[in-house]
Amino acid sequence: MTEQFAIDIARSAFITALEIGGPLLAVSLGIGMLVSIFQAVTQINEQTLSFVPKILTVSAALALLGPWMATTLIGYMVNIFNSLPQLAR
Repeated sequence: MTEQFAIDIARSAFITALEIGGPLLAVSLGIGMLVSIFQAVTQINEQTLSFVPKILTVSAALALLGPWMATTLIGYMVNIFNSLPQLAR
């Protein structure tokens, strides 16, 4: 295994992690901002008001994006398993 091969595997892992986690984090960030603006406008400082919408929207996004996320992870693992013979050199 060369240094470049290890760097390519690490880069691919980071990119896959960003692809998988990015949409969920973006949804959570968007809802968090909307709830924060709502709380600032109405001056309601309830902690569960910010938590419950985030949980619900992230769960909905996970349900909608789950098949795509699974396909992405399976593709990544197939590429890793196909590159295993290069490790033996």
